Amino acid sequence: MIPFSNLDIIALGWYLLTWFGFTYIVDYSPLKKHNISVSMSEHRRRWMRSLSKREFRMIDTGIINGLQNGTAFFASTSLLAIGAGFAMLTATDTAMKVAGDLALPVDTSPKLWEIKALLLTAIYVYAFFKFGWAYRLFNYTSILIGAFPYPGEVSEQELEHAIEQAAEMNTLAGHHFTLGLRGFFFSAPVFGWFVHPVLMIAGATLVAFVLARRQFFSRSQIIAKNNI
Repeated sequence: MIPFSNLDIIALGWYLLTWFGFTYIVDYSPLKKHNISVSMSEHRRRWMRSLSKREFRMIDTGIINGLQNGTAFFASTSLLAIGAGFAMLTATDTAMKVAGDLALPVDTSPKLWEIKALLLTAIYVYAFFKFGWAYRLFNYTSILIGAFPYPGEVSEQELEHAIEQAAEMNTLAGHHFTLGLRGFFFSAPVFGWFVHPVLMIAGATLVAFVLARRQFFSRSQIIAKNNI
């Protein structure tokens, strides 16, 4: 039997509701058109239009390489985090003893500790797959940039199609990168759960609030919408 207390169940339910609810609001609800990600998607499209008019595209490939390198860094970090999660699973007794030595008010059983560690590890596995796929999509974007026709070589319709292809692939890569980062952010409240379920509730609420502010009300969002 899973040793969940009523407060643990409430905390886990609130955590999942907060994460999924935030994802719905930002990515699927009518409010999504006001977030910074949508604004940046328009700038990605503008980038591809500018690229189509340039004869030399080394700058553009350099930008893509930079995006890939950043994604690769987070993918590598995810692997390290997964390893740490498995280490927590194999050293449950030691971890609980250390928490006790630090006078942390940890009130949990070894089995519940392992469930928490498994959840944390699963989140980092999810983030790794998102970062890995984003890296691959940025690679596809670089291929589409390499295959970009020059103006005058193709019809206006074919050029527009190439622009949309590259812009959509670039946007999709950015979206999966964002989902990976979101997994990192929402892993933080799970650490609070190791101490007390109330900390998980407070942490999930705080993370959702901070991310919502960044998406809809931050200075960067205003800049991205060109309302400086």
